[in-house]
Amino acid sequence: MDPSAYPRRLDAAAGRLADLDIDALVIPPSPDLAYLAGYAPMPLPRPTVLIVTPSAPATLVVPTLERPLAAACPAAAALEIIDWRDGTDPYRALSAHLAGSRRVAAGDRMWAVHLLALQALEPARRWSSAAAVTGPLRARKDPEEVAALRRAARGADAALAELLGGSIRGRTERAVAADLASLLVSHGHETAEFTIVASGPNAASPHHEPTDRTIEPGDALVLDFGGMVDGYHSDITRTVSIGEPGTDVAAVHEVVATAHAAAHATIRPGVAIEEIDAAARAVITDAGFGERFIHRTGHGIGLEVHEPPYAVAGDRTVLEPGMTFSVEPGIYLDGRFGVRIEDIVAVTDDGVELLNDAPRALVAAG
Repeated sequence: MDPSAYPRRLDAAAGRLADLDIDALVIPPSPDLAYLAGYAPMPLPRPTVLIVTPSAPATLVVPTLERPLAAACPAAAALEIIDWRDGTDPYRALSAHLAGSRRVAAGDRMWAVHLLALQALEPARRWSSAAAVTGPLRARKDPEEVAALRRAARGADAALAELLGGSIRGRTERAVAADLASLLVSHGHETAEFTIVASGPNAASPHHEPTDRTIEPGDALVLDFGGMVDGYHSDITRTVSIGEPGTDVAAVHEVVATAHAAAHATIRPGVAIEEIDAAARAVITDAGFGERFIHRTGHGIGLEVHEPPYAVAGDRTVLEPGMTFSVEPGIYLDGRFGVRIEDIVAVTDDGVELLNDAPRALVAAG
């Protein structure tokens, strides 16, 4: 990431604080901290906190033993870095930097032990979630972020293609999942974050954990996996048939594919993201499977696999260029099989870009 992005992000966060009438933002180790400062330390019992206010320079308070790491972060030149030593009270030091702040927004990943200690020192201070500040900033990606997501998506596409070019039948879900993780890394991912491999009746569970079940001829096989490239995530799902698909699997897959296309056709700037969900859900409901579409149609993606906004009824976020999210309708028939198709998309100035280009048709895998 271009280091010049971080001062701009800190300034944007300060501006949102002023707009929301919030006096200070406190951010622990989290994707929010990585976004604002390019700093990603482990969350530990020793508190590390970034403090942003509407007017003063941002301050990063860190344990003394981690000061060298903080000083090397991309945003260091834009930060005042203050350290505290073991044996002293870090919460009093943090609270001192919040003096005069009556309304404070705390990062959602802050450990309860840290937040409770800060609250106890100033009971009159009012606390809220930092998501109102950081969520809208992170939701609209800049071109460099979209490029990272595009690289991640293409790496996932390549991993899927290589997997399907080999043999799956007769292997266990767990073995195929291990292959997928390895293939993600071989196609440019730093890490593989998750690998859902769900065969036959297991495919009716959207978040199935791979088991030692042997993948058999006639199974519908849901492959949902992703990892991280340059800090940004991939997430793709395809459903394949082991051997020629049965008529029931083929029919359900066609409904899901039509729902996916309807959702994709709805995406453009100015549309509320809940309309994406409504478009997919209408197709599936009209086909008689409304009760079997049991999750939202999509989720934002970036520094986290799941982040705002969400393609679900009630999320009225209006789409803007740079927003990135999944489109993943599905149908799940308990005890029989499930079908899901998922791609990552980016809203453009006049429409949408599909970041994944792996084939979506129901294929017969060997």
